[in-house]
Amino acid sequence: MPKIRSFLAIELPPAITEGIERVQGDLKQSHADVRWVDPSRIHLTLKFFGNIEEVACDEIMDAVGKAALGVMPFTLAVKGLGAFPSIRNPRVIWLGVEDGGHVLKPLQGAVEERLHQIGYPREERDFKPHLTVGRVRSGKGKSELLRRMEHFLGDDLGELRVERIVLFKSDLRPTGPMYTELGALKLGGG
Repeated sequence: MPKIRSFLAIELPPAITEGIERVQGDLKQSHADVRWVDPSRIHLTLKFFGNIEEVACDEIMDAVGKAALGVMPFTLAVKGLGAFPSIRNPRVIWLGVEDGGHVLKPLQGAVEERLHQIGYPREERDFKPHLTVGRVRSGKGKSELLRRMEHFLGDDLGELRVERIVLFKSDLRPTGPMYTELGALKLGGG
């Protein structure tokens, strides 16, 4: 049975992608050793599966549908720059996602629980919604990168309207990952 690398995510609108390009453009001027994520490939990941059997896609989307039952489309704010493990010692640079309506975390928790019930292991770490924009590879240019990052700590990139949850296939290529939609659930059942 063929296996596919897959994940469940929320797509970003063009306005947010353009905001990410602007932030990355400024940070790139630090000439730090960072592998920047192509803004067109950035999404809000709800669950990373790794390799699954292709036949499991329908079962996964059915579980997602049950978890999202009654959840209407909602809005998130993309706001503030941060880093894992910390802003002073960045390894992963990200933009924050704020959920003023408190819908995203309960939805993600319900999805995680439904998927666990059909055999997918729970994520060990707490869900911290964020958009990864770059991964620091070395200390080269770090002080200038940190200086530039400070300008975006409270930056507001706008709103993200969540209307669909998408199951993506990820094909890793030398030019970067290529994503293909395998299934989608429209919130609100419409």
